[in-house]
Amino acid sequence: MARRGLFITFEGIDGAGKSTQARRLAETLEAAGHTVVLTREPGGSAGAEAIRALLVEGAAARWSAETEILLFTAARRDHLEKTIAPALEAGKLVICDRYTDSTRIYQGAVRAGLRAAVDALHAQFIGRDPTLTFMLDMAPDAALARGVARGGGEDRYESMGAAFQARLREGFLELARAEPARCRIIDAARSPEAIAAEIAAETRPFLP
Repeated sequence: MARRGLFITFEGIDGAGKSTQARRLAETLEAAGHTVVLTREPGGSAGAEAIRALLVEGAAARWSAETEILLFTAARRDHLEKTIAPALEAGKLVICDRYTDSTRIYQGAVRAGLRAAVDALHAQFIGRDPTLTFMLDMAPDAALARGVARGGGEDRYESMGAAFQARLREGFLELARAEPARCRIIDAARSPEAIAAEIAAETRPFLP
């Protein structure tokens, strides 16, 4: 596929503020005159949203890591076809709250050591990577408290506990360090305004 537009993703453990910062960046870029598509995973298209409920609700042991990888890949393919690819081909800026990196860490690295399987499915069925990824980093206990306080029923991963979140954090940091050209580690323990200002500054050189 021809590469147009700009594809930005937000990653990190539950409660780190990804959704808030993705929305703030979208608002900043729209105010500067850019056309922005703000989306999320799992979800972002009708088919993917239907799969989302299967993944983020219910008991922690509802699915094996292998099943989750297949569900996430199916949701991501529909999201790519219906939302991400058309927007990028039209020259728009796409900002996505989570993407393949989350599957690499949650299912591929932390839960069952299936990172190679995630990467193989991504290469075969997705094939599009973000240009820029913000890894929002903060202490797992603080992030978990935020996530639990948020409520809403989509708490399956939060219910796996602080030790699980700590392993996720290390996985995200390791991934970010391995891909410094794409990934920016952001201290998410600061004020939302300070975080948003840093993210906007990091984004500026990539804008069309």
